[in-house]
Amino acid sequence: MNAYDVLIVGGRIAGASTALLLARAGAKVALVDRGRLGSDTLSTHALMRSGVLQLSRWGLLDQVRAAGTPAVRRTTFHYEGRAPVRVSIRPSAGVDALYAPRRHLLDRILVEAAADAGADVVHETTVSRVLRDDTGRVTGAVASTAGGTPVTISARITVGADGISSTVADAVGAPVQLKGRSAGAVLYRYVPGLDADGYEWAYGGHAAAGLIPSNDDECCVFVATTPRRLRDLRRDGTDSALTALLDTAAPSIAARVREVRAPGRIRGWSGRPGHVRRSWGAGWALVGDAGYFKDPITTHGMTDALRDAELLADALLASLGGTPEAIALAGYQTTRDRLSAQLFEATEEVAAYDWDTDRIQTLLRRVSAAMSDEVDHLQARLPEASPGGQVLAPDTGVLLG
Repeated sequence: MNAYDVLIVGGRIAGASTALLLARAGAKVALVDRGRLGSDTLSTHALMRSGVLQLSRWGLLDQVRAAGTPAVRRTTFHYEGRAPVRVSIRPSAGVDALYAPRRHLLDRILVEAAADAGADVVHETTVSRVLRDDTGRVTGAVASTAGGTPVTISARITVGADGISSTVADAVGAPVQLKGRSAGAVLYRYVPGLDADGYEWAYGGHAAAGLIPSNDDECCVFVATTPRRLRDLRRDGTDSALTALLDTAAPSIAARVREVRAPGRIRGWSGRPGHVRRSWGAGWALVGDAGYFKDPITTHGMTDALRDAELLADALLASLGGTPEAIALAGYQTTRDRLSAQLFEATEEVAAYDWDTDRIQTLLRRVSAAMSDEVDHLQARLPEASPGGQVLAPDTGVLLG
């Protein structure tokens, strides 16, 4: 393949969004992903306010709506022994709801937008190693197609957007600068026909649960607790484990789920500690879970990916435009880490599952405050709307009582 300004390895939310923004700005971009276009993946689905802000500003929110993604106009918090706390999503600048699209829809929208902007997109192609020059600078990567044909891709910058177990991060030796202590385990399934009250989050009995309205009249219903506890419960079967945790953490949701005749199959996540990796070096950068990952219990991973894609794209464009690479990329990581720090630490405590009701409410307020700071930052950076997009006011819609 020809030489590129930027090679992005990984075509999910973080990688596709980075490619989209770079290509729209005129950079020559290659986007390579090992999976099929439109394939599904493990996800919490729920976008928070800043994620909706970005999709709106990029002119893509209408496509999310057109795919039948239901509008979420209220968030309900269920706490053990207390009345539910309901928070309405405040309309602002023409956007009056949150959304939780299935990944096979959202990822395709982002990838196709990147291709429409001029990025060269290749699927079912796996990167095996990076290329370096005599100074050790990364200059591209070697990949192979589904048929086994080797491909060499040269680029000024190679971006690893290839997930938690990033090949690029391993290849460049990106050190872990912060490692999490907690790792929650999750079970989830898609349930049709539920009467969902927007996003619903529940906390009790050292477990968490939730209900997330998504596409095709289905809700993602999940439960989460410590890996050890979930392993013990699964001895009686996975279905039994999910039911037991749902009864414990969210009895009102459990009652509705029991009325459904044909819930979908159960899927799981065994848990993995979070990490913050050094996310830049000579000729390379990391974005998305490759650079920064936290437990999924605070349902902020997709929003993280969109945010960090925009931060990195700005840094890469600055570097391509003449700003010293080290200054531009160090600035990207500094901003990302600043916006992520409070979310990371609060999520660590939530994922430990050793809180009581008062403590979990305090932690969720910290999460809400961090989300609000994130929206403020994105608003301050680019207050104007992109063509076809609109701008949201700095409001997460997750303010707790």
